Amino acid sequence: YDTVHSQILFSISHNGYSRPFGRLHIAGGWLRFDPDNWSHAATELDIDMQSLDMGDADWNKAVCGRALLDCDKYRHAHFTSTSVEHTDARHGVLHGQLSLRGVTRPVSIPFAFNRAGKTIYGLHDVTGFSATAMLDRNDFGMNAYAGSIGEHVSVWLELEAIRDNPSPKEHP
Repeated sequence: YDTVHSQILFSISHNGYSRPFGRLHIAGGWLRFDPDNWSHAATELDIDMQSLDMGDADWNKAVCGRALLDCDKYRHAHFTSTSVEHTDARHGVLHGQLSLRGVTRPVSIPFAFNRAGKTIYGLHDVTGFSATAMLDRNDFGMNAYAGSIGEHVSVWLELEAIRDNPSPKEHP
């Protein structure tokens, strides 16, 4: 993954007044995707939980605390795909397992295949995707502050992957 041009944003209700946004960085991962044949598409992705940015240092510390993300104990969240459902020429659903805070749950992520091609300067072959998902924080053991923080977390993923042609043994 191109960690510079890939982003994960999320939003959750704060006392019903607003749905503030947070941002997380991708630590690394890999993608196998052929735009002409999605049948063998697969991915793994690590998210650096300590990269959390809520726009305020104290708020970051609170959200990374033991009651919520527990970023010190669980530095990375990990996603592994199990299958890809091709719904039309540009859309699909990525099925997989998300491990967050030591809890692994199945998730399905609707996505759009944006484009595959060379960068404007011809330096890299890049493939890009946009995706959205809805997670229930209780599914991952984050049930603190129920009266203040909503249960459902909206997640947006903007992902770019750069072709590096690894050996087939590296990414089954």
